[in-house]
Amino acid sequence: MSRDPYELLGVKKDATQKEIQSAFRKLAKKLHPDLNPGDKKAEDQFKEISAAYEIVGDEDKRKRFDKGEIDMNGAEQAQRNYYRDYASQSAAGGRYQNNAGFADFGDNDDIFSSFFSGRARGGGQFRSQGQDRQYSMEVSFLDAINGTKTQIRLPDGPALDLQIPAGTRDGQSLRLKGKGEPGIGGGPPGDALVEIRVRPHKFYVRDGDDIRFDLPISLPEAVLGGKVRVPTPSGAVNVTLAAHSNSGKVLRLKGKGVPKRGGGAGDVYVSLKIVLPDAPEQALTDFMTEWSASHPQYPRKSMEE
Repeated sequence: MSRDPYELLGVKKDATQKEIQSAFRKLAKKLHPDLNPGDKKAEDQFKEISAAYEIVGDEDKRKRFDKGEIDMNGAEQAQRNYYRDYASQSAAGGRYQNNAGFADFGDNDDIFSSFFSGRARGGGQFRSQGQDRQYSMEVSFLDAINGTKTQIRLPDGPALDLQIPAGTRDGQSLRLKGKGEPGIGGGPPGDALVEIRVRPHKFYVRDGDDIRFDLPISLPEAVLGGKVRVPTPSGAVNVTLAAHSNSGKVLRLKGKGVPKRGGGAGDVYVSLKIVLPDAPEQALTDFMTEWSASHPQYPRKSMEE
């Protein structure tokens, strides 16, 4: 397979950073080892696209790669020297000029040795940080909102403690420092990047830092009002419901939403939804028949105007 990171990710060299990120995510979801257990080919391809994304997914590394300063693995490229670079030293008494007008390359310091001096010195200038590794894990809606501490077991490593910060969003990546690929030439290891996938909740819906959901209330609660127990991600609270509360009325519970990084939290917005008894009740039917006869009501009139 080609070692060109753009070809590995299936993008053009003038692709935007967003296009590169999108291409990587699409391939990662297809080739991730967790989704292809025992598939060595998929695992190798996943490693290659991860290495490619490590280079061109980073704007600074991408610029250096495009200039030929680093290679696919992030290692420094040997600087290219040309005869004209040495010939230009003649005005300062450069050692490569002789009476014949040609460069005398010498025994130990010729142009060829300058190309390979980095390797001859033990490869010090090729020292670089290891590649980052990409992982993903699924957490519950409430664990993402409230935060939790869990363990993640890397495919080729021990179990690691992972702190899920309160307010974590779907698609957010958490960084485990030094848990990536080993460094090159004695360089530091890369990091492990864990993408968080948040499972949907059965009734809560996240809206930025706010939480929205429908709250079922009985017909007597809607007509008479009173205290009702309302669940929130941080725990249930008692709310006083006004008498004659219609379906669709929205209650705001301030500060009961998603915790914010700088402190405080969003709000919870509760939409009331009147729910009739599961089974028909004759007493209620008789009452409504008698009541509606003397209290005509047409709530949809405004929709026809």
